[in-house]
Amino acid sequence: MRNGVVTILGSGTSQGVPVIACECNVCQSNSPKDNRTRSSIMISVEEENYVIDSGPDFRQQMLREKVKTLRGIVFTHEHKDHLAGLDDVRAFNYREKRKMEVYATAQVEEALRREFHYVFEEYSYPGIPKIEINQIDLTPFILQKNLTLIPIQVFHHKLPVLGFRFGDFTYITDAKTISEQEINKVKGTKTLIINALHRNSHVSHFNLEEALRVIEEISPEKAYLTHISHLFGKQEDIQKELPKNIFVAYDGLKLPFAY
Repeated sequence: MRNGVVTILGSGTSQGVPVIACECNVCQSNSPKDNRTRSSIMISVEEENYVIDSGPDFRQQMLREKVKTLRGIVFTHEHKDHLAGLDDVRAFNYREKRKMEVYATAQVEEALRREFHYVFEEYSYPGIPKIEINQIDLTPFILQKNLTLIPIQVFHHKLPVLGFRFGDFTYITDAKTISEQEINKVKGTKTLIINALHRNSHVSHFNLEEALRVIEEISPEKAYLTHISHLFGKQEDIQKELPKNIFVAYDGLKLPFAY
């Protein structure tokens, strides 16, 4: 049994918190736990780091956490708030003298080739990102010799999105529905991170009630809510209404896991 650490790089929804030009009490909060960059986590094992999703705040997140080495990026889906920061892997290309390993479904790869077309053109312009795409599906895959990721199929309205289980830890974002078959893959997880946008119903995200229902079915030892909207409320207020083993994630939070 080996141990690793998950860092919550970002815990906010697609607009982040604070939202541009918003004057609500959440966006005006002085608490650092109410300042949320776009959703992402970093998995740290055996002196190697892997990031799940590189959103628009990727550069800021890497600087905040003082990340000096990054082995690979795993994508959940192709929305801009999850992949827009990919260009900034250039810093790691230069520092580590190698391509960045990228893990993506065929659908996400298509989006990457469209959004970052200059990366894939025959003429390699100086200074562009260098990446190596590893295509994934619902089959478990190995990030390194001791770490396997098990993809979990969820749906973001009608868009397929991948969550991931690794060891006794599961990360699920941008989910509205999960089949029983996929939930069974998650059962036995000790720590679960799952999206909960706010209290009201939403077409493509779990609200609080739905997230709590899924958490109850999976029954982890601890669960953390992520992809939080400013409409949900302040961190300290949300926390007061949650069961004792469920917490609101925040940027910079570090959680242990075993694999």
